[in-house]
Amino acid sequence: MAEVTIPDIGDFEAVEVIEILVSNGDDVHAEDPLVTLESDKATMEIPAPGNGTIANIAVSVGDRVSEGSVIMEILGNAEPDHPGNLPGTVSVERAVEEKVPPVPGEIPAHSPPPTLPGEIRPTAEKIPHASPGVRRFARELGADVSKINGSGPKGRILKEDVKAWIKRALAETPGLQEATGSGIPPIPEIDFSEFGETETRPLSRIRKLSGPHLQRAWLNIPHVTHHDEADITELEAFRKSLKEEAEQSGAKITLLSFIMKALVSAMKKFPRINASLSPDNGSLILKKYFNIGVAVDTPHGLVVPVVREVDRKNIFDLARDLAELSERARNGKLKPADLRGGCLSISSLGGIGGTSFTPIVNAPEVAILGVSRSRITPVWNGESFAPRLILPLSLSYDHRVVDGAEAARVCAYLARSFEDVRRLSL
Repeated sequence: MAEVTIPDIGDFEAVEVIEILVSNGDDVHAEDPLVTLESDKATMEIPAPGNGTIANIAVSVGDRVSEGSVIMEILGNAEPDHPGNLPGTVSVERAVEEKVPPVPGEIPAHSPPPTLPGEIRPTAEKIPHASPGVRRFARELGADVSKINGSGPKGRILKEDVKAWIKRALAETPGLQEATGSGIPPIPEIDFSEFGETETRPLSRIRKLSGPHLQRAWLNIPHVTHHDEADITELEAFRKSLKEEAEQSGAKITLLSFIMKALVSAMKKFPRINASLSPDNGSLILKKYFNIGVAVDTPHGLVVPVVREVDRKNIFDLARDLAELSERARNGKLKPADLRGGCLSISSLGGIGGTSFTPIVNAPEVAILGVSRSRITPVWNGESFAPRLILPLSLSYDHRVVDGAEAARVCAYLARSFEDVRRLSL
């Protein structure tokens, strides 16, 4: 009989068990999920270390566990590795939240939360029953969870309870929005069935998590988007010429690999786009490493795994990394490390279409490059019009860090790099 313990799950302590996926007597195989844990940043499945039969489940839903905690015993051939070596996987639905550190201006976990006027103050009268994610949500809104009655199982406080409490507090405090200067009137509720037949479908978890993050980024960052175009006729011809060599090395080279190399070159020449504002917004943290996040379209929504050390990899290496990360993203097998440490992100819609768009900066990054579908366009060469393959670029940036002139220079530099791929070796 072997004990199953919690593996190394990063900087998380006392993580809540939200789901038990097996029962006593169940036969399991290596890598089968056993329990699901939820922190304020991630939902993680703990896999079986080997084949066997579940003999004793030592935890219940709502319990809190940490690295090394025993969660159950398996009878059979299961021989768990050292806890730090178990290959825990992370559900794709939480990818956006895990990947992105708090945006500048977000309330740190160790800071006292802001309070609403009147009787809305923190209190130690009781220990409320709420998950870390709900507690964090309440902190962001300045809500006191000790004053909220939970509607979940065993009085558990849900996000809906926090929202309802905030609505009541606002209604009972006239002029609150005007006094704080930060209140945004909510969109009025409408009964759409009044106008015709409707159907209600729940949002996927990733969209529930990404929505608040995108809203925070949009409200905290003064967004500006600069649009430009690049002639990639020769670059595309060069990419196609590498097809046979790429197949021999087990890689499928796409335009994205070249874009990443060009972007690293631009980040070195314009270091402000490879930076983040300090928490107090008083200084700029310049990064000396080059990790690029690449948005991946999955059945559950968009996730942004990070390709590390892009400056040290060649086109073939990047092609293999992109293919492997994209596959794991679509299968929900991304690990926490795959989603952290990005310096700048790329959102490519070239496989779908469009001429330009405004991607939202992935805070605390200060810029994101949007790429639309390339198209054949007649271009005047001085004597006649010639067909050229043109790639639309859209660079969104944080105007507190990057100004319009610098953004224009970045896009112009990228365009020159694409037009003559030899520049990537300079």
